Amino acid sequence: MANHHQARAVFADLHHAGCFVIPNPWDVGSAVMLKHLGFRALATTSAGYAFSRGLPDTDWAVPRGDMLAHIAEMVGATDLPVNADFEAGYAHDCEGLARNVRLCADTGVAGLSIEDATGDPEKPLYDFHHAVERVAAAAEALRGTGVLLTARCEALLVNHPAAVEEALHRLPAYAAAGADVLYAPGLQTPDVIQAAVEAVRPKPLNLLVSSPIGLSVEQIAALGVRRISLGSGFNRAAWGGFLRAARMLADHGRFDALGEAEPFDALNGFFRTHGRPIP
Repeated sequence: MANHHQARAVFADLHHAGCFVIPNPWDVGSAVMLKHLGFRALATTSAGYAFSRGLPDTDWAVPRGDMLAHIAEMVGATDLPVNADFEAGYAHDCEGLARNVRLCADTGVAGLSIEDATGDPEKPLYDFHHAVERVAAAAEALRGTGVLLTARCEALLVNHPAAVEEALHRLPAYAAAGADVLYAPGLQTPDVIQAAVEAVRPKPLNLLVSSPIGLSVEQIAALGVRRISLGSGFNRAAWGGFLRAARMLADHGRFDALGEAEPFDALNGFFRTHGRPIP
């Protein structure tokens, strides 16, 4: 979809009913493969990209310009709508956040998310009222673009002492401030997931499933979740396979784990047929 407006319309339609999975590739190859597997939209992963650059996923370790370039590359990798993991928007103040959100929208994304985590261990979440103001500023910056705004409450990830209660307090406020999709990474049990769905209804809830939580896509959909993302899950799965093979070789001098690798001919043939045009 060279036309970003069309991609944005498709992305919005996906949120109107039912439940869909939006996986998180970290480079062009993984994006192309996920499209081939039938997924209807993609999302970037700040962690996956940071790890690929030898950086931690924290405190804006990846510079804003590098992240925007990565997001633009992911938008151009396929014709699927892309949702950008834009961390906390690379600004603490509302004016800076709005400016950066517009820059992110200019990459052609169909959606983007901003967090309420500050990166400060002494004060890990923005004050409630400032957090709501930030969502409102981001929503205003995106007005008329067709880009969906996802507002994230990071209470569970920063170990807030009353994390679930805080998330259920903040998410409806973010919805009222203009967020199109709501998201609290770390929700796992059916009762808590359903409570979050009800708290933000009629707006859609995104559920992060980056490790097994004992629920299938069908079971999650039955709870009312509209969108399921994987965060760094696929990227860490790839790292897991790499490290199993590398550790076996480093520690035991054995190559056995390479037997689990995807065959060269399969990958090479796939990218010859489905990859980027050869220069």
